[in-house]
Amino acid sequence: MLIETRPKRASNLGMSLPPFLRDALAARGVCEAAERELPLADLVPPTTLPGVDAAADRLANAVARDERIVIAGDFDADGATASALCVSVLRAFGARQVEFAVPDRFKFGYGFSPEFARVVLAQEPALIVTVDNGVSSVEGVAVAKAAGADVIITDHHLPGETLPDAHAHVNPNLAGSRFPSPNLAGVGVAYYVMSVARRALRARGHFEARGIAEPNLAQWLDLVALGTVADVVTLDRNNRILVHQGLRRLRAGFGRPGIQALAQTAGRSLAKLSAADLGFAIGPRLNAAGRLEDMAVGIRCLLAQTDQAARRSAQRLNELNAKRREIEVDMTEDAAALVEVGEVGADVALCLYEPHWHQGVVGIVAGRMRERFHRPAIAFADAGAAVPDELKGSARSIPGLNIRDAIADCAARHPGLVGKFGGHAAAAGLSLKRRHLQRFRRAFNDAVAARVSERDLTGVIVTDGELAADDLNVRNAHLVARNGPWGQGFPEPTFHGEFDVVNERVVGERHLKISLKHDGRVADAIAFNQAPIGANRARAVYRLGVNDYADVETLQLQVDRIEPC
Repeated sequence: MLIETRPKRASNLGMSLPPFLRDALAARGVCEAAERELPLADLVPPTTLPGVDAAADRLANAVARDERIVIAGDFDADGATASALCVSVLRAFGARQVEFAVPDRFKFGYGFSPEFARVVLAQEPALIVTVDNGVSSVEGVAVAKAAGADVIITDHHLPGETLPDAHAHVNPNLAGSRFPSPNLAGVGVAYYVMSVARRALRARGHFEARGIAEPNLAQWLDLVALGTVADVVTLDRNNRILVHQGLRRLRAGFGRPGIQALAQTAGRSLAKLSAADLGFAIGPRLNAAGRLEDMAVGIRCLLAQTDQAARRSAQRLNELNAKRREIEVDMTEDAAALVEVGEVGADVALCLYEPHWHQGVVGIVAGRMRERFHRPAIAFADAGAAVPDELKGSARSIPGLNIRDAIADCAARHPGLVGKFGGHAAAAGLSLKRRHLQRFRRAFNDAVAARVSERDLTGVIVTDGELAADDLNVRNAHLVARNGPWGQGFPEPTFHGEFDVVNERVVGERHLKISLKHDGRVADAIAFNQAPIGANRARAVYRLGVNDYADVETLQLQVDRIEPC
């Protein structure tokens, strides 16, 4: 286990925080006391978001004219929350004909494809709004335009060489964009579009003319928080404001019934909900619909108006998530065996495929392999009976590697090798012919090898240093939690140290409960998916957590890595 400590930075955070937390915040760029506050007033204004005014104008026209609007979503949590947000906000604006459509990933794949466009056009829309997709959908937009529908694209993925011929493109990552928060999730882009559309309707006197109370868009921040965290986008300050404000609403009991029902089904306390709960408990349940069945189930949960309807949908999503976990365990074991005993084990990047793998779960498997072997990974599955010779792949990267660019390099250097592809620096998707898999594997390894160093592949763990025994207490655990939200690009403070192992026992079949002793102080700890240590002394990487069993709060170290020393 290779451990490095983050370098310290000077700060003006004052003496109200313990030194370890001041140092951790400063290392993440929070150096002034005012920067700890995350008010809505500090959100980046939409002024420089490309295409937002043209999109808002067209939406305002559609609402005022009672045109039929269809929100064309995506089958992940970001796309689902963005779809639910747009549908419910437009209805609150007084739109009388607004519906959603989401592609069947097993028939159409990702994005606004020509096939999916025809499904959407069957609803006879005057206006189609894509959310969390569309920036690469040249052919699909052309089909919609030819049928007489206008298309607004709202997306956050990186654009290709050619943009679709849409009425408007709203995307913080378009070439030439001056928007200072390019890390918005798809639901964040949708939130900005709706806020400017509201302003356009207000300027026209729409709300007074219809006798409608102008909606307060803060009511939709629970959706923005969930989609932002679940999509694992970087939590820059703008995204942290959106997530923080959404969590505040949820903790206060003002979240929509669907999210509350999902939290309760996952056994999470609404009053203590954290970004980690959104990312590891609620998000996976919502994603399970798109992975195994139909994301319409998830969107309907988020749109539910009553607690009863929300609970029914949440229960179905919980069942799908349990099934997803079973599939994931089997596929993860298969993938690990391919690396450990197969020829791919020596590769700098992992390309993995088994004919029986489930297309909806390959992204999770790629992530598990990246974590286990500290290498970028792509897991492939058969695309389905409609395209029997095609594979669909989901890629996950390591820090320092833009995996979407590596795939783009393969496509450019080897014309015809890669089919459709797209994504982010950290995650991407692609398709290719099954017969091209080994050729792609070699090309991808070359592309990655040219972009990473040996250090990038060592799996170095970066922590915030060692804690004194006196710092191991519940008060400090609460202080850390209150200074979140923590997540991608703004990681929760992590510490390392050597401990005496007082006792250990396996719980829940695969988890380890441990008592660790440091300078005379004993702390309980939990390590998930960890085999027994079998030693009297161990080196651990951990975070400060709270166990509130039986309503009694005690410190519980959340152990990320532990090994004998």
